[in-house]
Amino acid sequence: MTSPDRKLQERLLLSRPVPGDRLMLADEVLLAALDGSQPLSPGELAALKGSPLTLRRFRQLSIERRAAKPGVANDPVWRGSGGMLRAASTSAALESLVTDDGYWTLHFVADEDGWQVILALEPAAPFAARLLRERPQVRVTDGGGGIVVQGQLDADGECERRWAFPSPPAEHFQQHGARFSVAPMAV
Repeated sequence: MTSPDRKLQERLLLSRPVPGDRLMLADEVLLAALDGSQPLSPGELAALKGSPLTLRRFRQLSIERRAAKPGVANDPVWRGSGGMLRAASTSAALESLVTDDGYWTLHFVADEDGWQVILALEPAAPFAARLLRERPQVRVTDGGGGIVVQGQLDADGECERRWAFPSPPAEHFQQHGARFSVAPMAV
């Protein structure tokens, strides 16, 4: 598609009237789609295409995102990552979980008092250098919103704490939607 055709199509999509149009998706969902940490589901994609107001907001967030980091294509803004418990053998204890984007790993280390959980940043993540420099506060939550790990990244890109739940990690995640997310904490 040529540039004039693309601009015309964009104008038509953004300006068409839709009775009762409103924002159909939260900024967090749109930003996660923009940074690639959580792709839009088929329903979310349909909502985006069906709402010019939501589409305009998506476009504006994209413009702001590009303007916030001129010339820094290899250091994107990280807004969060998600992952899920994959089908695994029930005979072995859960040792680790990795986010869908591969940027974070939760390690579970058993000891005589229970479990230690360690969040580790993948050194090859496109934003790793910035996070290691800034050492932000991060939070890992399970699918039910329970806090698994929370704290400041150390110089190695890790954050750890005792496992705070009564059931072992695999069982706990199964009971809480088999999902988890890693996100920066607002300071």
